[in-house]
Amino acid sequence: MVRKKAEHHECLLAPLEEIALHQENIEKIEFIQDWCPKLKILLMQSNLIAKIENLNKLKHLNYLNLALNNIEVIENLERCESLQKLDLTLNFIGEILSVESLTGNYNLENLYLTGNPCTDYDNYRDFVIGTLPQLISLDGREIERSDRIKALQNLPVIRSDILFEQENYRNQRKAQKSRLDRDIKSKWENEYKDMDPDERNKRFWAEKCEHSPEVRYEIERMRQLKLKSYEPAPKEETKRVYKYFAPDGRPFNINQAKIDFSFDDSEPDKYVLDLAVYKHLDTSLLEIDVQPNYVRITIRGKIFQLHLPEEVDISNSTAQRSKITGHLVVTMPKANVIVTDKSQIKKPIKHSQLYNEHKIADCAVKTEQTKREYLEIGPSDILDFTKMTEPSTKPSYTDTRIKLLPKQPGPEFVDDPNVPELI
Repeated sequence: MVRKKAEHHECLLAPLEEIALHQENIEKIEFIQDWCPKLKILLMQSNLIAKIENLNKLKHLNYLNLALNNIEVIENLERCESLQKLDLTLNFIGEILSVESLTGNYNLENLYLTGNPCTDYDNYRDFVIGTLPQLISLDGREIERSDRIKALQNLPVIRSDILFEQENYRNQRKAQKSRLDRDIKSKWENEYKDMDPDERNKRFWAEKCEHSPEVRYEIERMRQLKLKSYEPAPKEETKRVYKYFAPDGRPFNINQAKIDFSFDDSEPDKYVLDLAVYKHLDTSLLEIDVQPNYVRITIRGKIFQLHLPEEVDISNSTAQRSKITGHLVVTMPKANVIVTDKSQIKKPIKHSQLYNEHKIADCAVKTEQTKREYLEIGPSDILDFTKMTEPSTKPSYTDTRIKLLPKQPGPEFVDDPNVPELI
């Protein structure tokens, strides 16, 4: 609220010199001296302030307006040494001796106490003028030199009379406060408890009331209740209920978390889901559920669900989290995959000299429910796999390899008898 009031100063509080906080239902002065230490003008009239406090750090304060509040004692302004104008109009100051706390404010020139109970005391004006000789005007009236001389001459006598009247008012105020607190409490517990709000407002505003802080609090309370009665009832926010499946059982695609993802189905034997999970999100807040035809991931209570084009093998599916990016990668192998890509078929090595009279048949990969692959090579009459471990007595083929003959020396070759023969 204070920063909003400083819009004309670019919402900066530290260098602020003037602020108006009137009609804000403020009940206590606090923080303002720490937020705005350079204040020169502070306007806080028409609030519910009951005590002057927390202003002693405002060394530059020139004008303080606390009119129309619930203040009963003048206090805690001794250190506001620059104070020149103080407005306490229409408060409940009956402790007239409390003006003596302003004797140290030597720059104070204008004081307003109109509408306070202390103004009904005999010789009130003379007592204030004699107590605060630095004043130039009181309640908007300029102080003449003769008024000041007269007040100073009669101050001891006036002060004794003022003390007597102040004590009477103090006793009356104590009885009034006790009576009003009791009456207001009884009224709300009995009369106003089950009464219609409109009827209650009519009765309250038609009644005669006393001028006191308690009644002023009660007026503000009724005003707030009246304002609330005009406000529309707040609408209850209904949370959206997500349906995970269609009536025919087909899973819906849901991205409640509004998170980026990529789905890779380029590989023939598996699906890969890359989910851009928040980098600093704890992995314990993720729940992963892989089903044959959909995958569901819960991210801090928000659902991400994706329908899969084909069934996957849930027992061999894996989920991994990147320590660098935080992404979640879910790998889901397809179920009952038939490999038809010829590039994945292994071909036998051809030995033309070994199989001159036979042709090698094409290889075929057979996939059964057990997912075991068998490779058949060549005709069955050439290779008999059942006798592979038995010793062979006859060669199954004729060795047609070319035998190399030793090279003969030339005619110019001379054999040296001292050179031993090669072994």
